[in-house]
Amino acid sequence: MTTHLSRPRTALTTDPAQQAFLLLRTVFTVAPIAFGLDKFANVLTYWPHYLAGWINDIVPGTAQQAMYAVGVVEVLAGIVVAVAPRLGAWVVAAWLAGIIVDLVTGPGFYDVALRDFGLLIGALALARLAVRYAPALPFRTHS
Repeated sequence: MTTHLSRPRTALTTDPAQQAFLLLRTVFTVAPIAFGLDKFANVLTYWPHYLAGWINDIVPGTAQQAMYAVGVVEVLAGIVVAVAPRLGAWVVAAWLAGIIVDLVTGPGFYDVALRDFGLLIGALALARLAVRYAPALPFRTHS
């Protein structure tokens, strides 16, 4: 008699939709946090160049100070995705929509706006997958 040794197959290894959910959740946690932190360092790029002039005119302070606020929002959005992806995915999608408006009405970064549109679609996909694969909001109690 032959004994076959194999690892048990779990839903994680066999369910492509759950794998997609975990991949999107990871990316939409890490990327906003990383890009948000970079708003304070300007290592990847000089972020104030991406701020539309009309937005710079209505926010108080300098464009760099506006990027500090943007960085805080992005870090918080990434944390919300990690903790409550059903909510966080919608926060990130809305944030990306705002970035797209900035990019197409500002200095003409249409290629970046198109990329961010693709990210927005990914965030919406995460929101839909989270309905199935993420538990309800952590502060919700069941009776």
